[in-house]
Amino acid sequence: MAENFQIVSYERNTSDTKKTDIQFLNKEIADKVRGFHQSFPQYKQTPLKRLRNLAQEMGVEEIFVKDESYRFGLNAFKVLGGSFAIGRYIAEKLGRDISELPFAVMTSDEVKCQLGELTFVTATDGNHGRGVAWTANQLGQKSVVYMPKGSAQERLDNIRAENSEASITEFCYDDTVRMARKRAEQPNCVLVQDTSWEGYTEVPSWILQGYTTMADEIYEQLGDKRPTHIFLQAGVGSMPAALTGYFANVYADNQPIISIVEPTKADCIFRTAQAHDGRLHFVTEEMNTIMAGLACGEPCPIAWEVLRDYADHFISFPDYAAAKGMRILSSPLGEDERVISGESGASAFGCVMEILSNPSLQDIKDELGIDEHSRLLFVSTEGATDRKNYKDIVWNGKYPSSKGSLV
Repeated sequence: MAENFQIVSYERNTSDTKKTDIQFLNKEIADKVRGFHQSFPQYKQTPLKRLRNLAQEMGVEEIFVKDESYRFGLNAFKVLGGSFAIGRYIAEKLGRDISELPFAVMTSDEVKCQLGELTFVTATDGNHGRGVAWTANQLGQKSVVYMPKGSAQERLDNIRAENSEASITEFCYDDTVRMARKRAEQPNCVLVQDTSWEGYTEVPSWILQGYTTMADEIYEQLGDKRPTHIFLQAGVGSMPAALTGYFANVYADNQPIISIVEPTKADCIFRTAQAHDGRLHFVTEEMNTIMAGLACGEPCPIAWEVLRDYADHFISFPDYAAAKGMRILSSPLGEDERVISGESGASAFGCVMEILSNPSLQDIKDELGIDEHSRLLFVSTEGATDRKNYKDIVWNGKYPSSKGSLV
């Protein structure tokens, strides 16, 4: 139903003097970040899948989906940010440049001896925490990970498998972040959180930079197939800000139309864009969306500044469209490749597939400027990180209709 979809459009600001500086997300930085990630023995470029038959079915020129379910064997992109932030923290602590600390050096006994015993602390819906715990485990260090109420047991088990002190709290995501902040005040603890606040911006900036490895791979894989439209899902906004900043840099002369997509039940970026009053706007209601990775009620300030100045559209949409996206990706047309995508991973994709196929959403399609010449880029940020829920949605038809009701 059209009333469940909302869009806010910003007129692109062409005055560089009034725009947020995004050079910390440029190609040169991304090359350095990617070099760090390439030093990991688990590194392998994740695939960019070209869905030709689906593009024809939807009446567009191209559909590309970056499949992050292959990332480092952890089934999600988040490890890119957490690992790079930890790497930068270690470099700063040792007074060295990150280029001097490839994986083999960073995990060496010599570096561990110099660092002493550290505990990396974070709050997470699952994927970010797993990446932080994995990196700490690789370093022979400790981690403490807090998860919000309602988190999937499978995600908790995956984090505990990395020798992490992990638990599910009785709080929402944003209050769980505050819990992690308090825990990180203990001696030899380091907070690795993918959102920022006053006095805490350096680590979140490093996390944003970590995500540019993914963007740099996409840019290389696309070659001369510049996308006309990029759709990025948001929680606190760090991932879409990182990719928006990167693509605004590399396509500075002809920036693609960038749209930020969120679940209606957790649309803090959308609400902030809609208010357009210079303040951040929070979601204070219950965020019981199926998109657990996006169930964040407070925007990351440094991420919002990038999105405010370089994104074009902000979309709020209902859960059923994400479920539809998961099913479409799992059932490819013709010779298109299958993508196993979780609830958050398929969110932006599902939202746009519904817009393209639902006549009642024609006005939004027109607002986005999508036509037969459009080349659409999506990022499937996670695989099936909650396999039970994945089966319920893809096999058993959970969230079957535009009413978004559970079955």
